[in-house]
Amino acid sequence: MSDRVSGSGRHWHFDWRLMLFTGLFLPLLVSLGFWQLERAEEKTEQLAQWEDPGNTLDWETYSGSGLQPGQPVTTTGRYRESIWLLDNRTRDGAPGYEVLALFEPQQGDALVVNRGWIQAPRRRDELPEISTPPNVVTLIGRLSDYPEPPVLMETATDLTQWPRRVQALTRSDVAALGVDAPSLVMRLADPDQPGAYRADWSPDYMGTQTHYGYAVQWFALALVLIISTVVASYRKNGK
Repeated sequence: MSDRVSGSGRHWHFDWRLMLFTGLFLPLLVSLGFWQLERAEEKTEQLAQWEDPGNTLDWETYSGSGLQPGQPVTTTGRYRESIWLLDNRTRDGAPGYEVLALFEPQQGDALVVNRGWIQAPRRRDELPEISTPPNVVTLIGRLSDYPEPPVLMETATDLTQWPRRVQALTRSDVAALGVDAPSLVMRLADPDQPGAYRADWSPDYMGTQTHYGYAVQWFALALVLIISTVVASYRKNGK
């Protein structure tokens, strides 16, 4: 391959190492940009569902179809004794737990209900007292992903009684109880729901703009990489 001489006294120099570097990282940067755009679209759809509570569906009808985070649902049934206390959840600087409970609908699959936040006792070896309605109740809430586990995840120390302190709760943990757990959990709509604690969830309105901002950054880095490769490939004659 011969070099092409330009009128500016520079010529194209093929450097396989530079091309290999660009060929590896350019697709990665572009794919990360498109991934952030997809995440922004998902957030936009979730916000639209949040702002339109009129499409609330019965759980017995919805559980058999596709599940989407943010979808408002309602269900009638009873709480079961299975309660997990999700550790390391703070509110207003105070340590506490999110109360996750197994709920048995009158119709449809059993599901995990996030009943909200409760403050932790002062002593670490004590657990908060959890009061559960014993009768049949009707719940209104929204579907949500299972809580993301921390980097260093611990397992429950006492598996003989309820409630159990856990660092994370996964679908497989629920399935271990013999429950065909759905892929999402239900967050209670507000503190007025039966069995609710501090259930004051709110949508992440800044999330969409954040994802668009990250997308712009990834695409900008891809453009910088292309320009840098082109500039570095043109060298002065004699070099």
